[in-house]
Amino acid sequence: MVDFKNSRVFPIALVVIIVIVAVAALISLVRAVFFSGSSTQPLTSQEDNSREALLSSAVGRSVSMSVRGPIVADEEFRSYEIVVTPNSRSLTTYSGYIKQPISQTGLGNNIPAYENFVYSLARADLAEGTALEGDDNDTRGVCATGKLYEFTISNDNQTVERLWTTTCRDARGSLDANRDQLTQLFVKQIPDGSDAIRAEDL
Repeated sequence: MVDFKNSRVFPIALVVIIVIVAVAALISLVRAVFFSGSSTQPLTSQEDNSREALLSSAVGRSVSMSVRGPIVADEEFRSYEIVVTPNSRSLTTYSGYIKQPISQTGLGNNIPAYENFVYSLARADLAEGTALEGDDNDTRGVCATGKLYEFTISNDNQTVERLWTTTCRDARGSLDANRDQLTQLFVKQIPDGSDAIRAEDL
């Protein structure tokens, strides 16, 4: 004899299970679509990482500033770069777009001096900018009649952060700090550095 009671319970139980699974799937889908942006974000932002990299005095750390003059003939084009590490400081002036060195000054450094320097850069908001991406971060030919300033935080010759700005109003770049204040801090790391830069009309 067929057990009609059991034959009716089984389909009902199956339908209930299917409904529960479907509702759970729907809830998961709604959460994924509408609440995906509310998931916990990393505690450290890019700005925090840049600041940490800037303030570190570990071996391999360095900060640099490069300045490019107006876009002119190769023979007349000038640029310079100041690089500061925990154990060295250097200023190099260049001629031409392939950077033929004109003059170079190399000096030693020490950790206390480096720490005071990078903390002064941090207080001047060097790490506050947000690096641009793609074509927006391409500085070739930008501000052709003025100067381009690039500030880089590096670790073992790998760029951690690169921020730039110009003297042209229509090319502000990614640096969100006082350009002249940062430039002065870098140049003062090299005794008579301003004279060497001025000699090359930079």
